[in-house]
Amino acid sequence: MRTLCSLAALSTAIAIVPATAQAQTAQEAIEAEIVAEQPGPADEARFYLSRIAQLDDSGPKLNAVIATNPDAPLDAAASAELPLGGRTVLVKDNIETRELPTTAGSLALAGNMTGRDAPMIANLRAAGGVVLGKANLSEWANIRDFSSTSGWSAVGGLTRNPHGIDRNTCGSSSGSAAAVAAGFAWAAIGTETNGSITCPASINGVVGFKPTVGMVSRTHVVPISSTQDTAGPMAMNVRDAAMLLGAIAGSDPADPATAEADRYERDFTEGLEDASLAGVRIGVMRGQIGDDDDVRAVFEQALGDLEAAGAVLVDIEFEPNEEMSRDSFQVLLFELREEMGEYLRSIPPIERGETPRSLADLIAFNKANAQTELRWFGQGIFELAETTTDRAAYESARENAIHLAGEQGIDRLMAQNDVQFLVAPTRGPAWTSDLVNGDNFNGSIGFGSPAAIAGYPHLTVPMGGVEDLPVGLSIIGQKWQDWEVLKAGAAYERARTATLPTPDFNRWQPAAGNPQP
Repeated sequence: MRTLCSLAALSTAIAIVPATAQAQTAQEAIEAEIVAEQPGPADEARFYLSRIAQLDDSGPKLNAVIATNPDAPLDAAASAELPLGGRTVLVKDNIETRELPTTAGSLALAGNMTGRDAPMIANLRAAGGVVLGKANLSEWANIRDFSSTSGWSAVGGLTRNPHGIDRNTCGSSSGSAAAVAAGFAWAAIGTETNGSITCPASINGVVGFKPTVGMVSRTHVVPISSTQDTAGPMAMNVRDAAMLLGAIAGSDPADPATAEADRYERDFTEGLEDASLAGVRIGVMRGQIGDDDDVRAVFEQALGDLEAAGAVLVDIEFEPNEEMSRDSFQVLLFELREEMGEYLRSIPPIERGETPRSLADLIAFNKANAQTELRWFGQGIFELAETTTDRAAYESARENAIHLAGEQGIDRLMAQNDVQFLVAPTRGPAWTSDLVNGDNFNGSIGFGSPAAIAGYPHLTVPMGGVEDLPVGLSIIGQKWQDWEVLKAGAAYERARTATLPTPDFNRWQPAAGNPQP
């Protein structure tokens, strides 16, 4: 086994190169040292741990990683002969792993050491993947308040975007996306209820895949909504995301939604290398491009690449359905109260401090610790969820929301226009982080909500940048078309002509040649 003989030199280089060249040098080093030197899995794990220490814990302090697993090199060495070969994975800190606490970013769960693996993590280990550590997140997966700042948690602080450390990482899988973009691990696992994989992946310039709800078990994951919650992979390319999905997917008797997962689980990397878009009809969601001319220009270039690859583009007009969004939010409120309580009652007693057992307990904890937990924003959604108790209204809202998003939304659009996929920009470029005023979304960009509400697969692939800030292309398919969506993404990835932004670990500046604002 070769060792990563120049790790010390690399560490020095990262520290002393000019800031504008830092990311490029680091990327070149990763490729030269990890690929060309061909070290063993343990060496790779040590490299990533060192890189986290240099760029996350110090240096620009991205705050993308909450905790690391010191045994990762040993775990990687022991997994070298398994399919994933000891590849390192950062896990969003609302997913249980046996060696580290699962905090959801909240001080209320700072001591939540359950000692158990979520089934998806057990699957990951069985496939030869290694838990490198826990990734920061928007606290409680961004469901606590209406005016939150994505990427902030009381445990992990504010996650910074490696493409501009004053820029937001979106959420709630903020740390997972930022860590992959920064080269802190081979890949990461995020979770999504509505946009929490795809938005941070797009804004941080990585691949993110929200699979069909039911493809990946949610057992031992801090919940929001059993209707919409799912975990999914985040990686630098579609193939790696597909490889990670195959490792974590599968049926789980404790999660009824996954009953059909084994039927659709497969080697998701199969056929990616030669997947073709020739003759494939793709619906272009024209109304979801937004009013940003720069985003539009990047998207038009991506459409040109799709056409050059043989795709047949069909313009589709769609008006957002307010009833769908309203009913979906009612579902989230009801399920949050019930399912959060079920999760909290399942965890072992926390050794130091009180163990919350209900959403009401969390609300009380935040009030008692307002200086740390409520300094930047409140808990309005928590409080609203606590009063949402009408089961009949919930069941009606759930049925209607899924129907409007699925059968009458995505399915109808595809059937009427005879298309296999839908595409749109995922989100605009990252906004400036602002703990006082909260997030500054451009809500007119993207078509992710119907896919999230219906539980359908949604892939985002980097398609270029606006002022050196990444922008992603969304590819959406129908239920259980996960493999087909990944193949379409891989085909687009090969056809892409845009130059992708490179992280520089500095505050954002206008692109070279453009005037200062």
